[in-house]
Amino acid sequence: MAEAVRMHSHKLAEMSRNLIEMHFSYKVEEKPSKQYWEGRIAEFEQYTHKGIEYYAQVRYMIGLVDKKESQMFLLRMSKMHQLSASLAKTIEEVAANPSIMDPKDRQQSKWSRDVRDRLIRQSDECLCHEKDMNRAFREFYEKNLDVIAKV
Repeated sequence: MAEAVRMHSHKLAEMSRNLIEMHFSYKVEEKPSKQYWEGRIAEFEQYTHKGIEYYAQVRYMIGLVDKKESQMFLLRMSKMHQLSASLAKTIEEVAANPSIMDPKDRQQSKWSRDVRDRLIRQSDECLCHEKDMNRAFREFYEKNLDVIAKV
């Protein structure tokens, strides 16, 4: 177990650096450009893919120390996947109709406003959930630091 925890600690640190270097932000920009939103889809897919890999490694490391906690983290990962899938669909909807995000358009339909509001809400939910996952891992790590430090 000791060698596996040490190996995964290094792997997690590297994966974390890679995620940080992506500079992805959940902030919603009011850009009515189709190219911007198509690029945003690609960025989000790449970030989500790397994030899932990272959290799978986090879960594996947690599982080396506490199986029950690992299962709880798996539930968080599942929720992250669901939230990300919903957000991806909404971003695709905006990419297909980028005028939704035009801040100068005062005559937007209710549908456009609803899509825009959904995009903002889902972005916030994804960000909050990701913060929650990081908090849970940090608390687990601090709680089990003595076990992890012995390795």
